[in-house]
Amino acid sequence: MKVNGNELRPGNVIEHKDRLWVVTKTSHVKPGKGPAYLQAELKDIQDGTKLNERFRASETVERARLDEIDHQFLFADGDQYTFMNAENYEQIILGGDIIGDQIAFLDDGMTVTIDLHEGTPVGVHLPDSVVLEVVEADAVVKGQTAASSYKPAVMENGVRVMVPPHITSGTRIVVKVEDASYVERAKD
Repeated sequence: MKVNGNELRPGNVIEHKDRLWVVTKTSHVKPGKGPAYLQAELKDIQDGTKLNERFRASETVERARLDEIDHQFLFADGDQYTFMNAENYEQIILGGDIIGDQIAFLDDGMTVTIDLHEGTPVGVHLPDSVVLEVVEADAVVKGQTAASSYKPAVMENGVRVMVPPHITSGTRIVVKVEDASYVERAKD
């Protein structure tokens, strides 16, 4: 499937220079002279090499056809993560490099989507948000306005998140997996 170069998003898998690449970062650039473009950081699926590439809006890129299959996370053994196919109960073991930075949010029994290209796993998608408990939160500084002040907090998985002043240790909150940002206080 062909898409415009400026429509690429992190997580997309594309065919570029006769190889498969996963888009890890993107940023739109509008230079003072010339047309705007998308600066993308690509990671080779086979060997992990990285490539920075510019894509103009007029360029088209071939997105790879992927099979998206739901799997349940079972357990981790070192840097190996075992998942079970929700339909046929087959198990698949993936390295931490395929899962990426979202490993910290992986929880026992969590349902994830694994992208397969011709039977080879190329990526893992966790739910958009997860509910975590705050284990450590800084005290509120007197005199700060509640409108725009946030304080650092540490979640039960060790990830640091900026939270509003009313959040204390023991509070369960919803965290966006993509950028580890606070969404809201969890409904009990």
